[in-house]
Amino acid sequence: MKIYSTLSGKKEEFTPQGDEVRIYVCGVTPYSDAHIGHAMSYVIFDVIRRYLRYKKYTVKYVQNVTDIDDKIIDRANKLGIAPRELAGKYTDSFDEDMKALNIVRAETDVYPRATEEIPKIIEVIQGLIDKGYAYPAGGSVYFRVRSDPDYGKLSHRSLEAMRAAECAIGSDEKEDAMDFVLWKATKPGEPYWESPWGQGRPGWHIECSAMSLKYLGDTLDIHGGGQDLIFPHHENEIAQSESFTGVKPFVKYWLHNGLVQLGGDKMSKSLGNLITIKEALEKYSADALRIFILSSHYRSPLTYSEEGLEAAQNAGERLLRVVSRDDPTGGKGEALDAEPYEEQFIEAMDDDFNTAQALAALFDLARAINQAGDAGISFIGARYVISKLARDVLGLRLDPFDLTIREPEQEIEQKVNRLVEERLRLRNAKQWQEADKIRAELAEMGVTLEDTPEGTVIRWERKR
Repeated sequence: MKIYSTLSGKKEEFTPQGDEVRIYVCGVTPYSDAHIGHAMSYVIFDVIRRYLRYKKYTVKYVQNVTDIDDKIIDRANKLGIAPRELAGKYTDSFDEDMKALNIVRAETDVYPRATEEIPKIIEVIQGLIDKGYAYPAGGSVYFRVRSDPDYGKLSHRSLEAMRAAECAIGSDEKEDAMDFVLWKATKPGEPYWESPWGQGRPGWHIECSAMSLKYLGDTLDIHGGGQDLIFPHHENEIAQSESFTGVKPFVKYWLHNGLVQLGGDKMSKSLGNLITIKEALEKYSADALRIFILSSHYRSPLTYSEEGLEAAQNAGERLLRVVSRDDPTGGKGEALDAEPYEEQFIEAMDDDFNTAQALAALFDLARAINQAGDAGISFIGARYVISKLARDVLGLRLDPFDLTIREPEQEIEQKVNRLVEERLRLRNAKQWQEADKIRAELAEMGVTLEDTPEGTVIRWERKR
């Protein structure tokens, strides 16, 4: 298994520190609804951890919430509400979006909020001061960039190049224009916490260092985020973390996803050119959004288009019809061999999580299943394989009711009635196990059965 690391600029053999893979992914700054750019990043890292678990790794996943920030304060002031209230509202909104996109939260996952981690943040800042990597000035604290000879190794830029690119912002308090803030002195009307340097709040970069060190230790296996975070955010994380711990590397593999483009520009809140996740889900299923995102390699930019999402919607429905198709043989006789397709899927995912090629393998298997069914060849085993890979690894729900967007209600009800009749036949023949399989299949479709002395009552639980 090989993955591409931004730090080395090449694919590397994936060798985590142990059976547990430690992953940190930068989370949202909740001051408005999440957009498709957010969906891209979190769907990708959802699939990565799903695949690692499929490969029998234990995964410890941490994703922060930056619930105190200049943007939150500015937006809250404009709305006339407290920053904590604004951040809470949009954190809840984000959680709803992630659930709608079928992004899993395992018991071992941690989603810390910056405002709840102030003691650890202060501890790390004080440690950097004690070691000479940081200095207090005017109630704030700054990191001495020139104290780290490796600074720039992630973005592959020298200090001189960064200066030339006007990356530095000068200040009378700073020793050097390149130095960045760790702790911000409070301003009138802003939220603040007490610290050894006075009232203030943490800088953005130090929050992620403190939370990753607290929950994952001195060295992470994977650190992820969008390509727009490489500099300065992730560059600064490396400098802070390695300076504080004295341990290198802070991260073994840096993974950065491409950005969603809309109208030729990066989709972002600040530019205002965005489609929110909620807006997209009003038109398309969650499976369509996931397929749209996963149809491109995660490191490539993705151009948002209605045509692309329409194609992804149709692709999801093709997979859904295949996993819902009845095997005409009852599992007897010659059977379709799904192993070559599963191997192609795994080979693609082992090659830097190439979900585009993995999806291609699934659609090849879907085509083979349809051909087998038409030829009277059993495909029960192959149907299980395609369902397992699509659902467990790619996170597709393959919900039968996504088809009701397009399929007439009458056709759905006819299928349910056929299944109920088949179950009754099997029960009369005392084939209880096969009858129970149909009951389970109907339950997945949102239909429950109640057997009464007068007959079987069909109860529809799905949204019509």
